[in-house]
Amino acid sequence: MNTHKNLFENIVHPENLFWAWDSFKQGKRNKKDVRLFEFNLEENIFKLQRDLKNKTYRHGNYHSFTISDPKPRNINKAQVRDRIVHHAVFQVLNPIFEDGFIPTSFSCRVDYGTHKGVRVLQDILRKVSRNGTRQCFALKCDIKNFFDTIDHDILFSILTRKIRDTDTNNLLWEIIFSFSSHYSDAVHKKGVPIGNLTSQIFANVYMNKFDQFIKNELRVKYYLRYTDDFLIISENKEYLENLLPRITVFLQENLLLKIHEDKTKIRKVRQGIDFLGYVDFVKYKLVRNKTKKRILKKFHDKIKDYQSGIISKNSLSQSLQSYLGFLSHADSHETQEYFKHKFWSLD
Repeated sequence: MNTHKNLFENIVHPENLFWAWDSFKQGKRNKKDVRLFEFNLEENIFKLQRDLKNKTYRHGNYHSFTISDPKPRNINKAQVRDRIVHHAVFQVLNPIFEDGFIPTSFSCRVDYGTHKGVRVLQDILRKVSRNGTRQCFALKCDIKNFFDTIDHDILFSILTRKIRDTDTNNLLWEIIFSFSSHYSDAVHKKGVPIGNLTSQIFANVYMNKFDQFIKNELRVKYYLRYTDDFLIISENKEYLENLLPRITVFLQENLLLKIHEDKTKIRKVRQGIDFLGYVDFVKYKLVRNKTKKRILKKFHDKIKDYQSGIISKNSLSQSLQSYLGFLSHADSHETQEYFKHKFWSLD
């Protein structure tokens, strides 16, 4: 395993901190806390750099709130200066870990994402089913309360196997232990906040240990993962049934994670595989009904905002193009036409 030293200076270099600011501020310039930080930008950035270099930086508190996406999610929002640190750390560390990720891990990676994941899944379904002429099955699982149950000590141990820089590791410790979920106890501190950019790389690093187990020890050929959702495709249902106990034990013993039993199932591919917002079949895919209802509601809400003068028609048009882009990856001609009709029928 390649290890890396002398990373801290790259993280705290002013050029990287200003890059982190530029990356962080995208789409947030109208937020009050962002405007306040920007008012004295250079002073604030150089103060942050001094705190980091002098080892006096301490991560601030979080502001918690709940969103529906579509199920309720608890978001923990860090302060502006902390989020700049997250971006600065991500910029330096992500390329180091990226090379070790498997090619069928699709979450929060450049040139990957949901649409590539769905394309790869359809290619696999066609291959395993011989273009629909042979029955095959999918084992679909996800992790129960994934972000809230990531163990701090295990995460830190995984990170420090590759990062051999004391100052960088102390900063990672500060970020990781700045937050703990209600799943923590006296022995195990747990949880990474969904609102942190660093949580994306932490999640991938954490689950990469599982990915390597799946590919190198279990020798699973057709496996895909997006954050805590994963699929294994096979023509042999019994093979998938026999894998599940080994998967469950590995996750529990090595990562202190639990399979969500209610969401774990083996399905015939011809019934459709629900993954990444689409229901995939061998020769076509549909938008998941819940996803379709959610984006319809969002679009109708946008129309109301436009009719109330809250947003411009150009802003509404941009939202429309985003929804049409998502729908274009599925067989959804009627839904796309409905969206277009609603938009063009507006005054």
